[in-house]
Amino acid sequence: MSTISSSIASSLTLKSAKPSLFSSSLCPSSVGFKQSVAGPGFFGTQLKLRAFHEGAPSASPSSRSNAVASAASGSKFSKKEDVVVAGTGVQELSMKERADCTGVQELHVYEINERDRRSPAYLRLSQKQVNSLGDLVPFTNKIYSGNLEKRLGISAGICILIQHVPEKKGDRYEATYSIYFGDYGHISIQGPYLTYEDTYLAVTGGSGIFKGARGQVKLHQLIFPFKIFYTFYLEGIPPLPAELLGEPVPPSPAVEPTPAAKATEPHATIPNFTN
Repeated sequence: MSTISSSIASSLTLKSAKPSLFSSSLCPSSVGFKQSVAGPGFFGTQLKLRAFHEGAPSASPSSRSNAVASAASGSKFSKKEDVVVAGTGVQELSMKERADCTGVQELHVYEINERDRRSPAYLRLSQKQVNSLGDLVPFTNKIYSGNLEKRLGISAGICILIQHVPEKKGDRYEATYSIYFGDYGHISIQGPYLTYEDTYLAVTGGSGIFKGARGQVKLHQLIFPFKIFYTFYLEGIPPLPAELLGEPVPPSPAVEPTPAAKATEPHATIPNFTN
């Protein structure tokens, strides 16, 4: 497989000052096009070149096609191989390239319950007056960027009550949920959710640019159950796009998204944000 990647890499010629995306020391920060070559005996009959976001390479479509064609000519592939071509907007990387993405990246988001989604719902399966083992809490809330300037999407999942902790005026839940980021994909989360103190949950995977994500997330409760500040520590993925980042607003019970983000104005949302 590495021989195939090296062969393809040496055949691709783009008008770009960027270093090779096939270097083992580089986890590409941006990918605009994906070439998929699949099946035994294929050498160009099933090439796909697709732009994911604006800001793709300056090379013309014809020159990009020629580059892909030259990469495939004379080469046969016994299994699927993804080839990444310089551009912007990471969508997919090969297994090897994902293995090279070993740095930890921080991502900050706010989860805010604006009391307009009929969430959370409390299902007292225990049939007891007080919160008890087995009670279920499905929920969905809105997600904003750490700087509170963009609406990103929603959270969606379920919590199972494990223990009522009256001395701490709270509960311990086992949580399984996802946070959705529109066209960028989603992050899956699982672990303990304590309503009375900070907790760390596992990042169990994701989709889109978060495909193959691993790591953990710190959940900082601000107002239960209305405001939470998350700090993700993500590994195994390419560098995150700038619009998901930005200097986070220091967490406090008083934080609020900007009016534009709250109103989902076009400049204050990400592409096809999940609602």
